[in-house]
Amino acid sequence: MLTLYEHPLSAYAMKAKMALLFKNLDFNAVTPDGLAVGKAGGEFLDASPRAEIPALIDGDVQLFDSTIILEYLEDKWPSPALLPKAPAERARVRMIEDVMDTLYEPNNWGHMEVTRFKRASGALADKLVAFSKSNIGQLQAWLDDQLGDHTWFNGESFGWGDLSVAPYVNRSAAAGMDPAKGSRLAAWLDRVNQQECVSQVIGQMRQVVANLPDMAELVAEGKIIRQYRDHRLEWMIRGGGISVVQEGMDKGTIRFSRLPV
Repeated sequence: MLTLYEHPLSAYAMKAKMALLFKNLDFNAVTPDGLAVGKAGGEFLDASPRAEIPALIDGDVQLFDSTIILEYLEDKWPSPALLPKAPAERARVRMIEDVMDTLYEPNNWGHMEVTRFKRASGALADKLVAFSKSNIGQLQAWLDDQLGDHTWFNGESFGWGDLSVAPYVNRSAAAGMDPAKGSRLAAWLDRVNQQECVSQVIGQMRQVVANLPDMAELVAEGKIIRQYRDHRLEWMIRGGGISVVQEGMDKGTIRFSRLPV
């Protein structure tokens, strides 16, 4: 049986879980021990040398990175298909996925850093929250344009493009940043959340969000050391939070990507 190392709040992991469920593949979902402080080990670290989720194990095959996992699943189990048939359409949904992974995701992450992990207060907190909301509003408008009059981001049927968008927009909605009422994106969100592979995963995410402990306290106790990698680090600096980064480095409450060795 397949093993997926994941966390219910990770949009990257949600994407992989949705793909597995869509393809009706049996798998065990496991949250690695030590993930929150960057000290996970064992089979998970063998599969994901950077200690990042998701990671997939299929017998002797060990994979990390959500896009690589989706490509593997589509190659090995091509039916039901996630990707559209036409090469141009395949490229289009992959570009949407890239925007979601690199430009949209850090806004959800940054919003949570401020509102849940209390990385900033006062005027700086307000500035960073406003930055995330402004970016998400612009990106949701872009998504609305990308969807156009189609039922699905994938085109005529649900697929790769939709499960690449669903985790991120649902994470925003869980934080009160829903698509504009009456928009095509809002209607799509209602539709996509009725897909079984989506509703199951989003339900897990919502349950975790509803029962989150005091995250700032866990950071102060050293039980969580958040990863500030590439696009997330850029988001915090662009948003005006370079002091947040410096304080986290001084206190050892943030970490960066580890080398795959």
